[in-house]
Amino acid sequence: MEDEKVKEHVKKRYGEIAQQECLSCSSSCCSSPSCGTPPQYVAWKIGYSPDEINDVPGESVLGLGCGNPVALASIVEGETILDLGSGGGIDVFLASKKVGSKGKVIGVDMTEQMVNRAKITAIKHDYKNVEFRLGEIEKLPVDDETIDAIISNCVINLATDKLAVFKEAYRVLKPEGRIMVSDLVTQGTLPDEIIKNFDAWAGCIAGALEQNDYLDKISQAGFKKIKVVSQKPYTIDISPELRGKIVSIQVEAYKS
Repeated sequence: MEDEKVKEHVKKRYGEIAQQECLSCSSSCCSSPSCGTPPQYVAWKIGYSPDEINDVPGESVLGLGCGNPVALASIVEGETILDLGSGGGIDVFLASKKVGSKGKVIGVDMTEQMVNRAKITAIKHDYKNVEFRLGEIEKLPVDDETIDAIISNCVINLATDKLAVFKEAYRVLKPEGRIMVSDLVTQGTLPDEIIKNFDAWAGCIAGALEQNDYLDKISQAGFKKIKVVSQKPYTIDISPELRGKIVSIQVEAYKS
């Protein structure tokens, strides 16, 4: 499959999600339709507490993701946080409360509709310490060594060049900076018909690497102290042939 075709399909799918006014057909993980399921319920299923869901603008809760990286990122007041693939902004808004008025949270997303939606939400709800930028996570629109911590929620697996993503993360982090990412990985090889399926790419499945390969990419980018903080089987909208092969992990690592 050509990388650009994959990217355009993913971008189109998330552009459509961003423009939905009513998300009664929410999207678990990345974009697998789960019609009739409220996005708030999906958010709870993947790791957000009811208090967290109620503490952010409803427009930012799209039922996307496979974990809750903010909860485990040990964010400190005054830090500058970067969210890779910020979508509707739920993790940006949660992190903004932790960094406070002296800190800042930057969200980067390649989908113009998502960025516009998040910007409108931030203005509507008067968030002063957040910023949303249009850009690709393989080529971050962020200066070198300006970020204290990076979070990401089930987005890196959408990138066809994951090593490039982790190298960019390493570049923009300050010395001793850290990442805390939630993502999907595989245990075993996926069928070719899944790997070559555009919709499976948009659904965070086809692009998922085998777990050891995923962790190795983080190491190749230069990160140290790589640790899988938590992992569990991912079961939301998983077809019978893939059950037991897809795992949700949350990984922590540090820039040396």
